[in-house]
Amino acid sequence: MAKVTLKPGESLEEALRRFNREVLKEGIMLEMRRREFYEKPSEIKKRKRSQKQRMIEHEKEEQE
Repeated sequence: MAKVTLKPGESLEEALRRFNREVLKEGIMLEMRRREFYEKPSEIKKRKRSQKQRMIEHEKEEQE
């Protein structure tokens, strides 16, 4: 969980920027978007299969 404590002399905007950086680094927003709607197990398998296929194709392109 992203936590930011305000440092002495630090403005609220700077602390907010640090907080946003932590949230991005931990992938909280991506996880939130992924869980926003229910995804059937068959859809999860289909998505993962297509991701693997894209990775394989990308690796083949890099080798050429």
